[in-house]
Amino acid sequence: TQEAADLLNVSRPYLVQLLEEGKIPHRKVGTRRRVLAKDILDFRTKLEHKRLQTLEKLSEEAQRLNMGY
Repeated sequence: TQEAADLLNVSRPYLVQLLEEGKIPHRKVGTRRRVLAKDILDFRTKLEHKRLQTLEKLSEEAQRLNMGY
């Protein structure tokens, strides 16, 4: 989980929260959580896409309001 958290640039406890909420698929082996690198990278891609959409909306709003951006 620490390696996965590092890939997402988040804390390990936050990653565990995402796993427990079902936002990233995982499986448990004993007391440990196993996460596929593909699932982490897919989640990171989705986050990046959402971030870009939000930035686009903010940019459009700033232009609409003639904020000089």
